[in-house]
Amino acid sequence: MPLLEIQGLKKTYRTPEGEAQPVLDVPEFTLEPRTQCALRGASGTGKTTFLNCIAGILSADNGMIRIDGRDVTALDESARDTLRAQKLGYIFQTFNLLQGYTCEENVILGMSFGPGADAEHARELLERVGLGDRLRYRPGQLSVGQQQRVAVARALANRPAMVLADEPTGNLDPRNAREALDLIREICEENEAALLLVSHDQAVLDQFDTVLDLAEINQAAEVQA
Repeated sequence: MPLLEIQGLKKTYRTPEGEAQPVLDVPEFTLEPRTQCALRGASGTGKTTFLNCIAGILSADNGMIRIDGRDVTALDESARDTLRAQKLGYIFQTFNLLQGYTCEENVILGMSFGPGADAEHARELLERVGLGDRLRYRPGQLSVGQQQRVAVARALANRPAMVLADEPTGNLDPRNAREALDLIREICEENEAALLLVSHDQAVLDQFDTVLDLAEINQAAEVQA
């Protein structure tokens, strides 16, 4: 059984003028357990909306999104939050770290909807990403690359079956981008988590054996663009 199975996914937004703007029209998509797949996603192809619908952050208008056998679209908001915490890790392009909290606290808070706070596991993850000596630092005291490492640790905090990554190297210089990508892939492999990464950076895409064009998967991409 695929870890992720999508059928007939559609999402439409309303423009300020009140016109319907199709953003997603994905007839079919699957991702097998423990696989790593990159989606080439240029501007206007609906990449962030696609990942947010998979994560249950956005509600699809139509279609089915099944994660590990459970249909996300059939769940209420509370149940989606629980499923996301149990099955998914999300690495955002802008990191979305809480500025008033330490590295350790950011990772622990990522466990809130999952199995619960586990400070020891949080510290282990931060040590794994090379921040064992920065546990009590706040995001503003870290470099951009170090903040990305905290985001990676947080995404893996609940031992997810799948990690979603939205342009995870977009705010990094080439050296930090390579290091961050290697780290994401290594930790996903170590934790037997599938990885679905979206990027427009060819240097990132070249690192993956499986690369798909989101514009070909998403039939609404041409309309949106």
